Amino acid sequence: MNVMKVNEKRRALMKALPASSLVLAGGAHAAIAEDPWGRAKEIADRLAKPLKFRAQDYPITKFGAATCKLVQVKAWVSHDDQEIVGTQAPGAHDCYPAIKAAIEAAHKAGGGRVVIPAGNWYVAGPIVLLSNVHVHLKKGANVLFSNNPADYAKYGEFDCGANGKLVISRWQSNDCLNFASMVYAYGADNIALTGEDWTSVLNGQGGVPFDGKGGDCWWTWKGRNRTINPASQANTPGYKEGKVTQRDPNPVNPKSLKDVAPQLTEEERLLIQGDGERWRADEQYLPALSEAGVPLARRVFGLGHYLRPPMIQLIGCTNVLLEGYHVQHTPFWQHHPVHCRNLAIRNVHCNSKGPNSDGFDPEACDMVLVEGCTFDTGDDCIAIKAGKDLDTQYGPSQNIVIQKCIMQSGHGAVTLGSEMAGGIQNVYAQDLVFENIHWATDPLNTAIRLKTNMNRGGYLRNFYVRNVKIPNGVQTSPSFYASLPGSPIASRTVATAAGAVVTFDCDYTPTADTVRTRPPMVSNVQISNVTVGDVDVKQGPKKGQKASCFQAIVILGPVASDYNGAQPMPPVFPVTGVTISDCDFGTPVNSEQPWYLYNVKGLQLNRVKIGGKEYNTTLSA
Repeated sequence: MNVMKVNEKRRALMKALPASSLVLAGGAHAAIAEDPWGRAKEIADRLAKPLKFRAQDYPITKFGAATCKLVQVKAWVSHDDQEIVGTQAPGAHDCYPAIKAAIEAAHKAGGGRVVIPAGNWYVAGPIVLLSNVHVHLKKGANVLFSNNPADYAKYGEFDCGANGKLVISRWQSNDCLNFASMVYAYGADNIALTGEDWTSVLNGQGGVPFDGKGGDCWWTWKGRNRTINPASQANTPGYKEGKVTQRDPNPVNPKSLKDVAPQLTEEERLLIQGDGERWRADEQYLPALSEAGVPLARRVFGLGHYLRPPMIQLIGCTNVLLEGYHVQHTPFWQHHPVHCRNLAIRNVHCNSKGPNSDGFDPEACDMVLVEGCTFDTGDDCIAIKAGKDLDTQYGPSQNIVIQKCIMQSGHGAVTLGSEMAGGIQNVYAQDLVFENIHWATDPLNTAIRLKTNMNRGGYLRNFYVRNVKIPNGVQTSPSFYASLPGSPIASRTVATAAGAVVTFDCDYTPTADTVRTRPPMVSNVQISNVTVGDVDVKQGPKKGQKASCFQAIVILGPVASDYNGAQPMPPVFPVTGVTISDCDFGTPVNSEQPWYLYNVKGLQLNRVKIGGKEYNTTLSA
């Protein structure tokens, strides 16, 4: 394996950005406490200002692009469903060189707009955005990205031998060298990706078989689903027991961390590896490299591994606009900006129902506006991230406004975490409709969600939510995650995976992480004016009755017994400072226990209706 040197100028840029971000956030805490929605308006107003680009168009047809014919194939369109879809015909013209040339020409000239006209365009490689370039899809433009993983290991900056030519990436909040995303940028300033309307399509073809005939697809790499008692999204497309996926030990990974981190003591090595061979699965091996302090240049994945790239990944970028297009069938997360500043995403249709198809996951970003978007996803609609394990160098996610959006299917509508080791603060969500139109077959699991644990740690503070309508409720049956042996939280007893309107889970999938040494902290959360409607219960003893959820509120604070680090154990604080006011949560199925609390102090319910009864009380547990 080649060991490359990561571009130091790029690394310097990434490290320099937090200093400028702090100027934006500094001194704001007192003002936030006094007038949080005034602060939200300041952020939204600032990000409403249009970006400016040099007024010259660069049509991709002028650089050799040509449309392609489509053929019909049977493909997965969700965890559970297959349909006949159009994909590029064999021998389709590859527009990657033309789009690359158009972007580079615009960038060299000082900027401009790269135009993708109406038609079907096959692209066998990443669209890499450069500073001062605006990539625009006209009405009826349909960009079909190659569904061959090798096409995203051809053009990266880092030659990693048999693993391919890879790019700097983050995968579930850990740094690595991996496949390029379908749309990628690194260290760019003043960039835009827009569509004329929702007929302007970016199609990741995540469910189209690699061989075009029914074999594995990007989504197969997820592996077996581990959620207990899911109401939907229970399957992984094309997966069969015995396949190697991201969740199975990969024989190309070392048999011991000694091989890549010889500086570890035996005690440290055993803690990070855990029991058995599970740590050699790609999704476990990358976090192990982070915990072991292995540098980025030696965290090499790509070919021979099973870490799917996000569809759109922007790293270390400033002044970013994403607007007006329709993204679908993405291999992994739909949008993943990392350590970006001044980013607006508006009127985007985030529509991918495959495994891990989160709609918008800003990570360690500062000054973000999410406005007017519609989400229909195979995972969280929005999930705010901030690093995992030791990869916290970019600091917190902060100063994020989410407004005027619609959420349909998904795990959580507005979610914080689970990867949040660097912290999350100053998040404002308002004027939202969690419509949940697929409630009967593919329901929204939970509405307002926090997920972290003793590994992911971090803090959440200053989280404000108001004016949310949930006309068709959330999932009315409970779903669970397995607990650790000896935990006071028995498996299959607390509906943290699905079933509550408000879910704060500080013991999220604890069995997934071997190092559990970082207690999370949650404080100052204000939720108001949430209205939840009832639907017909489809299963269980209350089938046919009306209900809005399984429980209204589940707050599972940090579980001290999960800690497995050195003594003395750091303080494990309860969830504090949560206030819920002027809400109507509808009718829970579990009317005998409308909420569940563990390690919570001073939860305030003010004028909160649950099952028609109003509560004005302060709760601790």
